[in-house]
Amino acid sequence: MDKQHCYSVLLGGIGGDSHSVGLNILRQALTINGYNVIYCGIHNNLRDIFIMAPLSNVVMISCMDGHAKRYLKEFHDLMLEFHSEGQLWYLGGNPVIDNNGDSEEYFLKIGFSRIFLKFTDIQTVLNILKQDLNNVVPKNGILLENNPLFKNNKYQTIPESFLEPAVFDKMRKRVLDHWKTGFEAKNLDENAKTLSSMPMFTKPQCLVNTGKIPILIQPRSGVGLLNEQIELFKNFKNFGVKVLSFQVDSLTRNNNYIAVEEAIKESNISRKSLINGFPVVNYGVTNVRRVIKEVNVPVQTRHSTRDPRLLAEISYAGGVSAFEGGAITYNIPYYKDYSLNESIRKWMYVDYLTGLYYSRYGIILDREFFGAMTATLIPPCLAITVCLLEMILAITQGVKSFSLGYAEQGNRVQDIAAIQVMREKAVDIVVNMGYNDIQINTVFYQYMAAFPQIIERAENLIYNSAITAALSGATRVIIKTPVESYKIPSMLDNIHGLNLVTSAVNDASDIEINKNAVIDECSIIKKEVQLIFDSILLCGDGDIIKGIIKGFEKGFIDIPFSPSIYNQGKALTARDMSGAIRFLSIGNIQLDKELIGFHEEKMNERRHNEGFKSKAMDYLIVEKDVLMISRGQYNSWPLDG
Repeated sequence: MDKQHCYSVLLGGIGGDSHSVGLNILRQALTINGYNVIYCGIHNNLRDIFIMAPLSNVVMISCMDGHAKRYLKEFHDLMLEFHSEGQLWYLGGNPVIDNNGDSEEYFLKIGFSRIFLKFTDIQTVLNILKQDLNNVVPKNGILLENNPLFKNNKYQTIPESFLEPAVFDKMRKRVLDHWKTGFEAKNLDENAKTLSSMPMFTKPQCLVNTGKIPILIQPRSGVGLLNEQIELFKNFKNFGVKVLSFQVDSLTRNNNYIAVEEAIKESNISRKSLINGFPVVNYGVTNVRRVIKEVNVPVQTRHSTRDPRLLAEISYAGGVSAFEGGAITYNIPYYKDYSLNESIRKWMYVDYLTGLYYSRYGIILDREFFGAMTATLIPPCLAITVCLLEMILAITQGVKSFSLGYAEQGNRVQDIAAIQVMREKAVDIVVNMGYNDIQINTVFYQYMAAFPQIIERAENLIYNSAITAALSGATRVIIKTPVESYKIPSMLDNIHGLNLVTSAVNDASDIEINKNAVIDECSIIKKEVQLIFDSILLCGDGDIIKGIIKGFEKGFIDIPFSPSIYNQGKALTARDMSGAIRFLSIGNIQLDKELIGFHEEKMNERRHNEGFKSKAMDYLIVEKDVLMISRGQYNSWPLDG
């Protein structure tokens, strides 16, 4: 069916969450099955969706952070305003945090035709869609790039490589004036005095790196009520956890502090946390200091904030001694129209501030880079290269401690090799740049994609994942809980996860690994990283910032499943027969013929073994790989076990 006679689907996400993997796979599946897809990406304004809606036969809205009722407050009124009552509207993803039984009825009442409160596979969606569109006249939707609502200027200027003190001072005033709690962070001397009395994140990491203590076990935790956050941290400390983190809510991540204020008020009234994280900015310096002083454990801020500057200011002023994120890792995997030159400038501020605490006061603060990227089928070479580039950007601003992150993919040999190569390459770069005072840490994230829904399977994954983390020699492991797939974990759930991980770390010394296989995989990853890294330096004429911006424009770095218009999106990944991540499509990534042939051989073997005769059906391989863990369609964890 040609474009003039096929059904049109408007597909996009709303809200503060940035998960885009499912949308990307659904987009590909709809297109291959003959639908004209008007793809809006993530972070859409509801009114803009209604403006585009008449072009389509069905509108598919995804909300992944559980706050759909908040984002859809005006839905019924907009239905009446745009006369959209007769149109098909689907809502899916993870629309509600806790389904109390009336959520489906609520969404149907305000005007949705179909509600998917739980995961639904693509084939089921396609079948339902075909059924609903029976006898419906096709509409001639237009392509996204032809609509002025979604036009973006991709031209990017190149920022200066170093932030001048006068520029920083001027910028800082604007940053602190952005929200009413900013004034508390104004006095750097007073902030430094407080920080120097707080437990430092770098100290336990140094003990791990020198072999004095085992890998640090770090739970993710963030709730909307201040006293609940303190209680949560104290329980972790009582268990023996040596480092903690504020997991920041999705409204703060999008700098929507007004909405956060409303959510905090609602949470206090109901005495139940109605926000999916700890709102550091809204609580401000005084409250953050209270939390850390009462708990007396090193604390990190974890987030994915679009503009991180005020969050960093309040975090450091409040006694937080480690800050996560970077110009690439908290842009390309999370936002659809956030230019790299803008994000580099904003993160340059964070790195300059971090370095300033060292150069002026001798305080070493840790900067971590979220190597998980989109957290789905990310080959080690991309995660490592991006972390190395982020590290170089931060070094030039005076940062002295780095934590390079990598998300477990499921093949133990490949995951161990990735951590080892990442540390080795980081040390090489630091030495070649002439530094001898930089602390390098590695962070192993337990499996970040869709988790097993069966508790026993989830427990087994967490246990064996922790063994891989310990065997890899990582400095820290960011842990999961067995209820990851269906609810926000309680304190008991967190303790259960901690017990599993602690037991596994203790047992890891009894596990043998195939050292030759690790060496072989290290060799492959090293070569891939070097080729990608060199291509960035080459297209930037030695300028790392120019290289990053031009590298993404050319597709020399290409992050699978990214929602960003600044990412080419031509690279596609899947698992080989051993569960290791390989390229289904290289895109324009500058690998040599030998490596391209290696990946083609691995994926052709997979296609042959599973009966996929055409590359046009590769989306089925990807869907299978994305969902196989949550569906329990695997023999054991790790997958090469």
